[in-house]
Amino acid sequence: MVRSMTGFGRAVKEIDGYIITVELKSVNHRYFEFFSKIPRQYGFIDEKIKNYINSKVARGKVECYVGIEALNTESAEVAVNHTLAIAYINALNEISDEYDVKNDVSAQTVSRFPDVLVVRKSEEDEEKIWSYVKEVTEEALCGFIEMREREGKKLCEDVLSRAEYILNCVQFVEERSPKTVKEYNEKLIERMKELLGDASVDEQRLLTEAAIYADKVAVDEETVRLRSHIEQLRVFFNSDSAIGRKMDFLVQEINREANTIGSKCNDVEIARKVVDIKAEVEKIREQIQNIE
Repeated sequence: MVRSMTGFGRAVKEIDGYIITVELKSVNHRYFEFFSKIPRQYGFIDEKIKNYINSKVARGKVECYVGIEALNTESAEVAVNHTLAIAYINALNEISDEYDVKNDVSAQTVSRFPDVLVVRKSEEDEEKIWSYVKEVTEEALCGFIEMREREGKKLCEDVLSRAEYILNCVQFVEERSPKTVKEYNEKLIERMKELLGDASVDEQRLLTEAAIYADKVAVDEETVRLRSHIEQLRVFFNSDSAIGRKMDFLVQEINREANTIGSKCNDVEIARKVVDIKAEVEKIREQIQNIE
């Protein structure tokens, strides 16, 4: 199943006295890049959750928020950092004396300063906490991946429709290319007659010139490769693995074949079709930038 790299998923669950929230969102990125926001005391799950998500998501810039609220408050206590509290009080007294302003400091005022109050919790079983977070993460990932697959389906439909149009252009080139050789041969005969007048035309020389021209403008190899690349594109869409980077390379090859056809064919109608092909290739390139 083709997936987009844009996704969002969220899950909230109460497990064994904890309310756990996991939120995932992602955007395009060449590789897998992970950012997390996890409560400091549960920092030990950061690497675990990164590896778990990476096992399900191959590409994209993924942002993960984890909230863990312990409903059992008996295991927690709030301690006072007395050294820091005294330092703040002394600083406030100094400001009051120096600038002759009212010192209306209170316990509540001091408690609001950073790190004066410290929350201490009894040690928790890390493996148990991780098992709870993993369970909620799995639920959030379901919604996250489902959204990426919905977006991927739309991208797939759009790219395949453009690939079909490219094949139509290729068919036109294949049908038109032999006609250009015939037209060249006819023009060559006309020019030779104009130059030689009533003198006989060397038919062997004309055949040789026509053969050289035909070989010069032949695009059979390029159109065959173009068809092969389009077919490979379809195969990729049926793959269960990440295909974005492979498709990017394949689109470069399609563009290269189109350029070669354009440089070989000295024909206005074929040139127009080549321009159409390149325009569709560029649109496909833009779309696959968002494919995992």
